[in-house]
Amino acid sequence: MTTGPKIDASIAETIISPKAYAQGTPIDDAFRELRKSTPLGIAEPKGYEPFWAVTRFDDIQFVERNNELFHNGDKSAVLTTIDADKMVREMMGGSPHLVRSLVQMDNPDHMAYRRLTQSWFLPQNIKNLEPRIREIAREFVDLMLAKGDTCDFARDVAFLYPLRVIMEILGVPQSDEPKMLKLTQELFGAADPEMNRSGKADQDVEAGVGAISETVAEFIEYFNAITEDRRANPRDDVSSVIANGQINGQPLDHFAAMSYYIIAATAGHDTTSHTSAAAFWALCEAPDQFAKLKNDMSLVDSYVEESIRWTTAVKHFMRTATDDAEVAGQKIAKGDWLMLCYQSGNRDETHFDEPFKFKVDRSPNKHVAFGYGAHVCLGQHLARMEMRILWEELLPKLKSIELAGTPKRMESAFVCGPKSVPVRFTLN
Repeated sequence: MTTGPKIDASIAETIISPKAYAQGTPIDDAFRELRKSTPLGIAEPKGYEPFWAVTRFDDIQFVERNNELFHNGDKSAVLTTIDADKMVREMMGGSPHLVRSLVQMDNPDHMAYRRLTQSWFLPQNIKNLEPRIREIAREFVDLMLAKGDTCDFARDVAFLYPLRVIMEILGVPQSDEPKMLKLTQELFGAADPEMNRSGKADQDVEAGVGAISETVAEFIEYFNAITEDRRANPRDDVSSVIANGQINGQPLDHFAAMSYYIIAATAGHDTTSHTSAAAFWALCEAPDQFAKLKNDMSLVDSYVEESIRWTTAVKHFMRTATDDAEVAGQKIAKGDWLMLCYQSGNRDETHFDEPFKFKVDRSPNKHVAFGYGAHVCLGQHLARMEMRILWEELLPKLKSIELAGTPKRMESAFVCGPKSVPVRFTLN
């Protein structure tokens, strides 16, 4: 690995700590210090291959833009320990990936596989889904208001509404939604004892990798059955596209198809759920912003955008340098591993005015929460639409909102957001 500025050991441990992301303040403080002192430095936490932590907005965007120079798939696309990486490679015949979805692909595969479902998620096509999504939003708003004057916004609304939307797009029956939610939370909440498969904190490597592989196996078993059904009885849904799709004139291989289902069935709702829950939490803590939004609902689009920046549900992805390179004046060697710290980029003081303040009317608001370049989030337009519709249906009905307890975030250094947001509300 190239020699370069070293990150303080305690800060290096913080930026990989699931608990630090759950607590919020420690991670913000760590990234603030890095942006100031070592915006592009080498982290060497115990048990991990050394990696560059990329913490500034412009540098993250530079790496994202140069997707031929910085690959997703050569090493793990998510931060992992040396021991866990070794165990996965042994299980997967040398590959560092338990699944190989769009996230783990580079061109030419990435573009070929992305093109398969891309049309489903283009703005002009998801517009056709708006009436049905609005029906779903109204259903969950009615369920929330029927609870009286309190609810857990994360568990009662934010987890369930985007789940229903993406499962309908996939063609998964409502009766299977609890299973899909459970498996998603096991996958992304592997470090959280309330979310993971074992219910234990601080699992050893073997148990942790084993639990995730069991979850992946359960997903595969489920989508095997879906594939068989859609090949026999194709429908107008994304599952039929994947089941019957072809790449370069050949059907998708089994592993790629299963991975495609898994990314659609998990990322397709989980990040939107976290963002919606965090957005409502933010309004509860900022009555002036709630009042501003209520008085001018034309701000709903900028409120959605600010909530995406504010939450930054995907905390990082990893990239691997395919050749010697230079980023922000630092020499990066071929084979070096880089951690793109999206939460830090979205709090970059040189890019955002008052980045630690939630502003429903923030403009401009060019963030990196959906990534950038070739790997920009496939479902970004759907996510924005879902959140806009939810707020259009819910906020006009509310007179006041406040927290009714202490919200909690899940413990994860990869995908992280609220797992509980107890709220109290009054109606107009």
